[in-house]
Amino acid sequence: MKAYLFALLFCFTLGSFTQEKYPKDYFRSPLNIPIVLSGTFGELRSNHFHSGLDIKTQGKEGLPVFAVADGYVSRIKVQQFGYGKAIYVTHPNGYTSVYGHLSKFSDEIETYVKSIQYKKENYQTGNLYPKKNQFTLTKGQIFAFSGDSGGSGGPHLHFEIRNTKSENVINPMFFGITTPDTKAPTFQALHVYPLSDNARINKQFNSFKVNIKNIGKGKYQADRISASGAIGFGVNVFDRLNRAPNKNGIYSLEMLVNGKRYYYHDLETFSFAETKYLNLLIDYSYFKKYRSRLQKTYKKEANKLSIYQDLLNNGKIEIEDKRNYSVEIIAKDFNGNASSIKIPVVGASSNAIFKKQKDTTAYKIKAKAFHKFTLENVTVAFPKNTFYEDLFLDFKVTNGIAQIHTPTVPLDKSYTLTFNVSKYSEDEKKQLYIANVDYAKYPRYQNTRKRDSTFFTTTKSLGKYTLKKDSKKPTVRALYFKDQQWISSLKTLQVKIADVGSGIKDWYATIDGNWILMEFNHKKGILTYNFNDKKLVGSKHIFKIVVSDNVGNTTSLSRTFFRKTTDIKR
Repeated sequence: MKAYLFALLFCFTLGSFTQEKYPKDYFRSPLNIPIVLSGTFGELRSNHFHSGLDIKTQGKEGLPVFAVADGYVSRIKVQQFGYGKAIYVTHPNGYTSVYGHLSKFSDEIETYVKSIQYKKENYQTGNLYPKKNQFTLTKGQIFAFSGDSGGSGGPHLHFEIRNTKSENVINPMFFGITTPDTKAPTFQALHVYPLSDNARINKQFNSFKVNIKNIGKGKYQADRISASGAIGFGVNVFDRLNRAPNKNGIYSLEMLVNGKRYYYHDLETFSFAETKYLNLLIDYSYFKKYRSRLQKTYKKEANKLSIYQDLLNNGKIEIEDKRNYSVEIIAKDFNGNASSIKIPVVGASSNAIFKKQKDTTAYKIKAKAFHKFTLENVTVAFPKNTFYEDLFLDFKVTNGIAQIHTPTVPLDKSYTLTFNVSKYSEDEKKQLYIANVDYAKYPRYQNTRKRDSTFFTTTKSLGKYTLKKDSKKPTVRALYFKDQQWISSLKTLQVKIADVGSGIKDWYATIDGNWILMEFNHKKGILTYNFNDKKLVGSKHIFKIVVSDNVGNTTSLSRTFFRKTTDIKR
């Protein structure tokens, strides 16, 4: 009896530990406005899950951002893309809060960051790690202001909560950072897939869209299908919150077969190392073709996501002849609002013969091996485990364009693409770069590294690549001031820059020969210098800027301006 009670107590205690409890009242909101979300935790993004909440800022920049709890600034990063201007605050309870796309920091932090930017003569700071007692914060203290910096699609605050030790991100809604939501998710599409050579769906060996009907109150009914062998499903589903029309991500997805759970995942927490496996969670090929994400309710062997629970046969359903199956797929948001699709499946053997299409390429890929192929002037080299599974690679070169399979296959690692350029003169080489030309009208510059006779790049995208020439210089235009003009009333100095070829690489700006910090809004193509940065001596000043593109074409602009002397301090 004692042994039984001990075992029972052990199981109860183990269950308590394995289900981590999050403090609900420890953190406050990072903003003093009602929380309205444009993005939820775990949303499906390009090659990753969304790692936080995107909180709307009423279309404005400059809203005060508050420390959600006592702590200290443990990390600061300023970059052109990504989170833009970001601050990381470590709290004594074992969590770190993250604030991204900021417009500026509080005066003390701003001075610290700009001193480093001016010392490095670079806008991008890399990771900065202040001393633990350098910037201590109390709950509710203003330490930054919201903005639109980095890879933001509009003014908002990106907010995260991470486990300080593991760096895993956790859904902030578990900590009480929530918004009203009484709306159930919406199913937009249902697809079914044959998952074995002997599988048939409606006597075919094809994946296809299944008609669904919304019958009200979050209930959907699918057309009946006949099948045999192993099959799986995929759904396009989104959620809306009460205060905004945005299509947000769901919290969990579940599949029951005859009442038994075959599949379940939820977005409570994940690591940044695993987020790339999102490309195996979705129907990646379908997404690349139609820009619509179907979440699969079955798991591929190579998928290492930790979000899965209680999978039976990895979510694959083995359909037997003359048996009826009731499949139900359930999507929930964080508040528990649920929608479901019921799918009747009848087991029916098929006489239809499926013949595998013969592989016709000479480039056999074994996923666990290194491969290197050369054709004409192009070489591709794939490290071990670049691919998730074996395949025959479609590799050809036509009129100087190298086609490396199709971009509908996801990759786990980057591969190297090399062009032999020995036939070009030295002057020609200076203006050449490697470009992705999947969309012929919009070639995309690839980071091109140049050696004497070869150019090479690394990429995680299959598709079409070629050498492009860029002989055009960037354009630079002064905004709101002219040469020899008094501009005492202006708070900032702005120029607009653009490049139609390889794209802008960098710029170097000075006033009276001294480097100045110009922040680049890449969405508008505008560089901005704030006159508050430093005191100018005298009234006459010379502004110069040199802008370079990715192949080294440069354009310079020089303007003389006049400004009343002030006592502005940095």
